[in-house]
Amino acid sequence: MTPKQAIKCCGPVDKLLDPKLFKSLCDPTRLKLLACLAKCGRACSVTEVAECCSVDFSVVSRHLATLEEASVLESAKKGRTVFYTVRYRQLAQTLHALADAIEACCPDDKSGARNGECCAKR
Repeated sequence: MTPKQAIKCCGPVDKLLDPKLFKSLCDPTRLKLLACLAKCGRACSVTEVAECCSVDFSVVSRHLATLEEASVLESAKKGRTVFYTVRYRQLAQTLHALADAIEACCPDDKSGARNGECCAKR
């Protein structure tokens, strides 16, 4: 298949390449905050998360909101304090599904035969 033909087919990879997810994961500070939350293993307030790196509270809050918008985190408000937790299961399922979809597009041998279906049948 040529690139022109491939762009016309719609497969699982197309649905799983979510720009919001990748935008949320492309910033080094957001990745550091996500790693901090993931390793902590519990809901943390914005103030607690801000202590992970030397970034202003308001900037941390914006970064966490971006991760929440991409469904990487979820938040819960208790009084005036917002707590964030990693959506471990959903994030893992999304990344596994994407890896499987990409693997389905991989040529299985030198002849170019695919080991799975990359494009949905029309």
